[in-house]
Amino acid sequence: MNPQGKLIFALSLTLGTTLTISSNHWIMAWTGLEINTLAILPLISKSHHPRAIEAATKYFLVQAAASALVLFSSMTNAWHTGQWDITQLSHPTSCLILTVALAMKLGLVPFHFWFPEVLQGSSLIVGLLLSTLMKFPPITLLYLTSPSLKPSILMTMAILSAALGGWMGLNQTQTRKILAFSSISHLGWMAIIIAYSPKLALLNFYLYTLMTAAVFLSLNSIKALKLSTLMTTWTKTPSLNAILLLTLLSLAGLPPLTGFLPKWLIIQELTKQEVALAATIIALLSLLGQFFYLGLAYCATITLPPHTTNHMKQWYNTKPTNTMVAVLTTMSLMLLPISPIILAVV
Repeated sequence: MNPQGKLIFALSLTLGTTLTISSNHWIMAWTGLEINTLAILPLISKSHHPRAIEAATKYFLVQAAASALVLFSSMTNAWHTGQWDITQLSHPTSCLILTVALAMKLGLVPFHFWFPEVLQGSSLIVGLLLSTLMKFPPITLLYLTSPSLKPSILMTMAILSAALGGWMGLNQTQTRKILAFSSISHLGWMAIIIAYSPKLALLNFYLYTLMTAAVFLSLNSIKALKLSTLMTTWTKTPSLNAILLLTLLSLAGLPPLTGFLPKWLIIQELTKQEVALAATIIALLSLLGQFFYLGLAYCATITLPPHTTNHMKQWYNTKPTNTMVAVLTTMSLMLLPISPIILAVV
């Protein structure tokens, strides 16, 4: 793809995201979502591989259905209340339809089936956009309408997302699919807290974006699409592999790394809201995710392949690591000590 095309699609993504997160009117928010969907489709299908075309088709169908439901929900609410304002969503049927629509947009269980397949058909950079930037507008809409949505439905979807995201990631050998199930699991943590503390859900999303970007860019630097490739990259970039281990553990939520902060705060808030049972269940389900993160980390730092077949060792890479990777990785590891400042800002 030529630079002009990339620039146009990047500007369209920025415009769509900005339009949705800054609008008060449902039609403007819907327009932003549509611009985003149309801008990302050429990026998904640019390789012209059948898997990429299939991923783009699946993405288009799911996002078009979800956008239609967003429009239907807002029109139903306007019909009954006369309000087009996003924060004035009050009709019960509209609230239910919107919950389903945003769950489809985000990839929450039981509307998660499209996400791993689309991510597997995309490149790592497009996968990064799908996992982070493309989830920002729906999360913002969820944030704005959270007082109107039913906490019981969100909690059910959140626990199911944490369970399935952890469980289905266990047996994967493709790094993109593992990160897709990781994303579904993290979305469960955001959905469970958004009805009680929307700001905490946004903080979780920001830190998740930070850590996921660090992992995706690290994997892109070493061109690791499968676990078997990841096992042989220690000769190519040993320092980056060692840091990737810590970033993955941060994404898993282990203290004293950055990823522990949102999980700690969410469990604390859920306990204050007297839903300690849900907090216990989702904390236990995070162990499933930790298991496959440890598997990834083991493959990234292993110095001998775990079988007897000969491997072609890769040449040591003398190029300096991308500055963006260095900055994101540092932030993914070291933000926990300054958590009081983060909480004061948020």
